[in-house]
Amino acid sequence: MPALAEDVEDLKAQVRAMGAQLKQLTGSVEEAPATGYGADDEAPEGEWAFPPFILLLDSPAYEDELRALSEWIEGVLVPGYLAEPSADARWCHVWSEHPVAVARLHALWLAWQELTDPATCGYSGPSTWHRDHYDPCMRELRSSGGPFTGCTKGEHQIVHRQPSLVPSAWSHE
Repeated sequence: MPALAEDVEDLKAQVRAMGAQLKQLTGSVEEAPATGYGADDEAPEGEWAFPPFILLLDSPAYEDELRALSEWIEGVLVPGYLAEPSADARWCHVWSEHPVAVARLHALWLAWQELTDPATCGYSGPSTWHRDHYDPCMRELRSSGGPFTGCTKGEHQIVHRQPSLVPSAWSHE
């Protein structure tokens, strides 16, 4: 395990060095990083480090984020990627009522935004998105044990029991 800890520290140092080099090359020493906080910075108390986990958002921020996610799903994901649902590859047209699906799809969308921009990730970003994000997400969502298990073409069911209490780690105050 000590070797792993050393590797992690080496990676951190490399990231810091690359960040400093990037700032020097672009002349953006005073510019804030795209994430809102630097690698060594923490979010100020009571503020989110962006992007926040969608299930932790309160109204109206949740509705705004869900609306933007819905536009991407209905405009890109469904027509471009999702074939006709079947017993082996389920999809629920009321996906937004499945919290697990909302969380996974939101993460998939955030990765899409980052990895389809050649300016930030190069030209291999879409391949990385498919391999590391889309394929695993769809395997989980559309599997026979996934959140759409009780849903069939034209019929929506939530067959899992929702937790009665939200874990304290999920609350943001």
